[in-house]
Amino acid sequence: MKQRGRDSWQHRYTMLAVWIWLSFVYSASAQLRYTISEELKEGSVVGNLAKDLGIDVSVMKRRGFRIMPGLTEPLFTVNENDGIMYTRQQIDREQVCKDNNACLINLKTVLENPLEIHYVTVEIVDLNDHSPKFPEKIQRLEISESALPGAQYQLQMANDPDGGTNAVQQYTVSQNDHFRLEIKDRGRDGKTPILQLQRQLDREAKNSHRFVLRAIDGGTPPKTGTVEIYIDVIDVNDNMPVFTKEKYLASLQENAPVGTTVIQVNATDMDAGSNGEVVYSFGSDVKDKIKELFNIDSVTGEITVKGHVDFEEKDSYDIDIQASDKGSVPFKTYKSVIIKITDVNDNPPVIEVASLSSAVSEDSRPGTTVALISITDLDSGVNGKIISYVADDEPFKLTPSFQDNMFAVVTKSELDREEKSVYDLTIIAKDAGTPALKSQRTIRLNILDANDNSPEFLQSPYAFYISENNPPGASVLSVRAVDRDEGENSQIAYSFMRTQGNEQTVTSFLNVNSETGDIVALKSFDFETLKTFQFQVVATDSGTPSLSSNVIVNAFILDQNDNAPVILYPLSSNGSAEGVDEIPRNVNAGHLVTKVRAYDAAIGYNGWLLFSLQEVTDHSLFGLDRYTGQIRTLRSFTETDEAEHKLVILVKDNGNVSLSATATVIVKLVEPKEAFAASDVKSEAKDDEEDNVTFYLMITLGAVSVLFIISIIVLIAMQCSKSPDYNSKYLQETNYDGTLCHSIQYRSGDKRYMLVGPRMSIGSTIVPGSHANTLVLPDRRRTSEEVRSTIYFKHFLSSWHFTIYFK
Repeated sequence: MKQRGRDSWQHRYTMLAVWIWLSFVYSASAQLRYTISEELKEGSVVGNLAKDLGIDVSVMKRRGFRIMPGLTEPLFTVNENDGIMYTRQQIDREQVCKDNNACLINLKTVLENPLEIHYVTVEIVDLNDHSPKFPEKIQRLEISESALPGAQYQLQMANDPDGGTNAVQQYTVSQNDHFRLEIKDRGRDGKTPILQLQRQLDREAKNSHRFVLRAIDGGTPPKTGTVEIYIDVIDVNDNMPVFTKEKYLASLQENAPVGTTVIQVNATDMDAGSNGEVVYSFGSDVKDKIKELFNIDSVTGEITVKGHVDFEEKDSYDIDIQASDKGSVPFKTYKSVIIKITDVNDNPPVIEVASLSSAVSEDSRPGTTVALISITDLDSGVNGKIISYVADDEPFKLTPSFQDNMFAVVTKSELDREEKSVYDLTIIAKDAGTPALKSQRTIRLNILDANDNSPEFLQSPYAFYISENNPPGASVLSVRAVDRDEGENSQIAYSFMRTQGNEQTVTSFLNVNSETGDIVALKSFDFETLKTFQFQVVATDSGTPSLSSNVIVNAFILDQNDNAPVILYPLSSNGSAEGVDEIPRNVNAGHLVTKVRAYDAAIGYNGWLLFSLQEVTDHSLFGLDRYTGQIRTLRSFTETDEAEHKLVILVKDNGNVSLSATATVIVKLVEPKEAFAASDVKSEAKDDEEDNVTFYLMITLGAVSVLFIISIIVLIAMQCSKSPDYNSKYLQETNYDGTLCHSIQYRSGDKRYMLVGPRMSIGSTIVPGSHANTLVLPDRRRTSEEVRSTIYFKHFLSSWHFTIYFK
């Protein structure tokens, strides 16, 4: 007994030394300590860190104060401007601290610029808000009458969730003559009531005893809990089993296989026979969870693994082992076995999506948060250190959040929905254990469209050709634009570009379908009035704000043979003409009798006139030049030739469907003297007319000369603006007497076209389907991408014609 007492005092001194050393180490690391009561309201002041550390408030505003993240949800927050620490929520000590010891929260605070780390300890003082409670309302014990005074019987502990002084502090037992109560202090595991026999029992005097055990906590006022103790006195065994060791300690690696031996306990009993045989079992206070994890052999005392041991669930176990003999009234002895669990890297990181934006706009700035990810690892130490990132070369990255183990998925570059509209982001997290464990999770992110693409026309510029006299309301051209955006941002509306110039007049007789881009002519075109024009079509999307683009459209009117020749001489009257000419009989062959003059309002081949004799009295006397319309004598007249001859002249153009007009010329043969006299009369009658004609001729020639000079200047300016490698080639001058003509050159795509008068240049080619009035000229230009049509005027003439005749 003395040796046991000395060992007990040595144990106490050792624990005291350890406690003093730990207190020294802890005080060296902690700089500030605050004490608060549990159930303190959210936002309550804990302490002024800046003031307690002697830091000026003005300096605080520049440097800032924050709490470094820990393994659990932070309970406190610090105002970075004034350094005052507040509670973030109402604190329940029983939830924060699971045991009944002092509840200390250790924090690390960081002061920026320069970096300083300060340690803060917050003690949560318990409130007495729970009463002690025993597991059962009644507890029965059997005690042999041979039990000697001093025998101890462990009773069930009362459980009190409160800690510190508010936990169970003492037990009392109702007044009795045989027992007194002793308290075994188990440190962190509380206090165990032990019933000690003071006076030997006498079964014959009294075979049972009843008293009340009361548990009292240290609150103010104190709270209590009771249990009824029933003791049956029997007459048997009088020696208790004794364990061979004072303390049993064991270490066990988590995930140890079932059946692994943890430790073996051993106890002896001085009794003989069945009273000396020891049986091992768990104590009555051992919880069912421990019994599911461990098993004890009742004969050998060997403790083995029964279930799955997880370090992350609990890192140590304090198990009460009971040694009991087999006497009729068995004696029981209790001993604590402490099992320490060591950690193994058996938990891969867990990735959870706390918040996710299913879609993000493509015009979001870099750094936009699209998801919040929680990554945790239940392992401890190095096994719990996590490295996380976004797999593949995606325009997203992970950045640490203000909360521990929280990460934000943010954009790291600009997005383009037209390039990629959906991203499957793979988040990878791996720990630093050996071997390392890795987890991954994929989140889908849709990219929303922004109106960042203007409509694009499929062709630029556009050109179309339409024959004159087209039916109004018919479609002449369709423009088409596409937009790479989607939805409303890609819906295109077409319209004409309205300006203050010519285009507004031109587009007034055109209409464009705003949905399809079809362009409709509202009236018929007249080649003789308008040969070419240009306008612009605008394509506008429906985005906000809308984007648009425009394209140039060049229109070319193709000539049709819709103008019949008009006879100028003889004087014309609704398509036919008749005139009388007198000539002497003595003229020789080849004498110019007269000249039929006509013009056609059409241009090019349609305006090329040909003359022919449709009817004549004597084919041997007169001949007609098919190009000039001159009527000449084929031979000299004889006495037998008639004095009057009728010639019907047919004038027709060169259209596909030829149009014509006729003129009748009466030729009278007179004697030379009469012809001379008639000539004088006609000369006198026409003097005034010739004067007028001369005057008008001078005005006309002057106007034509001015227009010609202007056209030459314009042509030179246009030629100078073109690239040097372009060599224009024009048709040679047409030599035609009788009909005014002009030619027009223009370009479309990789071809050049020319509208010409009656006579074509040698080597020119008529393009099929061009109404026989378009020539294709060889193009020496190297630039094939240019599509804009260019029009050159070879003869700057109007569509009107004139003929001056002197007789």
